[in-house]
Amino acid sequence: MVSKDQRRRQLAREKFERQQERRSVAQRKARRRNVIVASAVAVALAAGVAAYASAGLTGGDEAASDQAAAPPAPKNPCGTPAKGAPSKKTWKKEPAMSVDTSASYAAKLSTTCGTIELKLDPGKAPHTVNSFAFLAAQGYFDHSKCHRLVDAGIHVLQCGDPTATGSGTPGYRLPDENLKDPRLKGDVYPAGTVAMANSYDGKDEKTRNSGGSQFFLVFQDSQLPPNYTPFGTITGGMDVLRKIADAGATSPDPQTGNTAPHANVVIDKAAVTKS
Repeated sequence: MVSKDQRRRQLAREKFERQQERRSVAQRKARRRNVIVASAVAVALAAGVAAYASAGLTGGDEAASDQAAAPPAPKNPCGTPAKGAPSKKTWKKEPAMSVDTSASYAAKLSTTCGTIELKLDPGKAPHTVNSFAFLAAQGYFDHSKCHRLVDAGIHVLQCGDPTATGSGTPGYRLPDENLKDPRLKGDVYPAGTVAMANSYDGKDEKTRNSGGSQFFLVFQDSQLPPNYTPFGTITGGMDVLRKIADAGATSPDPQTGNTAPHANVVIDKAAVTKS
């Protein structure tokens, strides 16, 4: 005959096994979701278009017990943002061309996680570089949060939206440029690429030429269709991007679809100089 103590231990063991099984199922779902997010990023990199599907987790008291046993969220490896508020400026049309296409331009992103340095290519992407330099001079990027991180399938950090929602724009649209750059071999954006996000849906040609202010930094070779204007390269700060990636990202936001970095990545100051 089974004693009360034995029965209690048996029930506790069965409950533990159920909890372990739920954890395993949740982990498998998370892995599948990451794959879905990665494969959808060709659209998710859109400035204003994010379509994700995710299943909600439900549970009763035992689910609450599982949550209590979950590991703590990763620590923020970055510093405190400088004082200031994100820009609310918009413009009715693309700024007048003032960039020198025969010159070299460098950009410096001073962020809470470290400095990221870029070399811009006005010869191949004049409209994009001209707009980027204009927005930097206007303080448009200052105090803005990098709102999306993907490190599964593709490896990018997306920034340039003062609203941090993925839907912010400067009020105008930019033409696609440099989509036949020889560096984009085999539909791969190589590590170190700086490219524009846009709202091209992969089908309707009317959604092309829809770049704005949002850009993404590629910190590892990433398979993407050549729909996003490459306009520069990362010349410093790859270690900063890796630190941000190592801290991981959140689950997709149900409202915006963003997978935000756990690291609090804020651009304190963006500056572009001609050299």
